[in-house]
Amino acid sequence: MTRRISLTQYLIEQQRQHGHIPQELRLLIEIVARACKRIAISVNKGALGDVLGTAGSENVQGEVQKKLDIIANEVLIEANEWGGHLAAMASEEMDGIYVVPNRYPQGEYLLLFDPLDGSSNIDVNVSIGTIFSVLRKVTNHRGVGEEDFLQPGKQQVAAGYCVYGPQTTLVLTLGDGVAMFTLDREQGSFVLTSDEVKIPEDTKEFAINMSNQRHWDAPMQRYIDECLAGKEGPREKDFNMRWIASMVADVHRILTRGGVFMYPWDKREPNKAGKLRLMYEANPMAFLVEQAGGAATNARQRILDLPPSKLHERVSVVLGSKNEVERITAYHLEADK
Repeated sequence: MTRRISLTQYLIEQQRQHGHIPQELRLLIEIVARACKRIAISVNKGALGDVLGTAGSENVQGEVQKKLDIIANEVLIEANEWGGHLAAMASEEMDGIYVVPNRYPQGEYLLLFDPLDGSSNIDVNVSIGTIFSVLRKVTNHRGVGEEDFLQPGKQQVAAGYCVYGPQTTLVLTLGDGVAMFTLDREQGSFVLTSDEVKIPEDTKEFAINMSNQRHWDAPMQRYIDECLAGKEGPREKDFNMRWIASMVADVHRILTRGGVFMYPWDKREPNKAGKLRLMYEANPMAFLVEQAGGAATNARQRILDLPPSKLHERVSVVLGSKNEVERITAYHLEADK
């Protein structure tokens, strides 16, 4: 049984006993966790807090913003405005970076986040979440610019998400495995409820938006056709499909019991590599999945190896149980020959 220790106690142990993280990173993770608790309160109020519905504005990608999108974004910015060792932030909801008003020595960390993933589910009371990624500022100059953020995902020093569902759960990696923490509302703290999370290598469950099937590339069509053929097909086993339309919720299910999640390229927007954002969604989720023993690719390459060229770059995503991800990737590489 997992020891019931708080997130703060867990982070202190990682800092002092294992030497995994410096104190400055520990404090940053704690600030993000506190922000997630504030967002959870707003989410739980729902219609009582006048937070449902659209805000009458669009984000940088031209998507209609929900009221909670804006609230969550502001909560994360305000929580980190204390300065210290955070140099700047970047959000899926903002055009450019936000440089932290720094009252202390030059910050050494960069925070990227999707403040409210799956916001199309807000009004129907389905699980949504916050995704975050932490990079170290590797340049020596005192200022900070967008180019400082353009690091491949393998250089992340921490990543995680908070899912707001029947329970509020924080999932975290510091580069040495994955741990889950559940919010104890009576104590007001995140408590460790699952350590050393592992994704099974094999699965009989896949997550994809089947309504887009006619738009997919041939290798993805092949994989799904084989899954749907069940025991009578080449896979010789029956598959179940799950699709929540909230990446946080779909990935959380995979981390809990296995499966494969796919958001592939499709021909409706052939010049775009994919739908999901590399920096705010794909990289942190790929880091978590790999740390739990799974795999994550863009259907051809490891996601964490991809060099980003811009802050809001998009990418195809295939992640989850290792053997299924490798099969899908092999189908695409075979078709490219």
